[in-house]
Amino acid sequence: MSYEIVKQAKNRCVGTKKVTKTVEQGKAIEVFVSKDADPRLTINLVALCTQRGIPVTYVDSMKMLGKACGIEVGAAVAAVVNE
Repeated sequence: MSYEIVKQAKNRCVGTKKVTKTVEQGKAIEVFVSKDADPRLTINLVALCTQRGIPVTYVDSMKMLGKACGIEVGAAVAAVVNE
């Protein structure tokens, strides 16, 4: 189900740096974090989302999240963006 939300989103961003910037700008609606991603990459982003009140949804696989975003590689994080 979570993968479908990402797949159907008109505006989304992928990657820790881009998603962090989007959250800081207040444009993220929901952030998706892969459970199999290195926690060192995601812990600060999850804390930022919690601080800003942005929902964080955990998904099982980086590979599947990347596929839902339309990229050929795995994705540690992705966000649905309100623009």
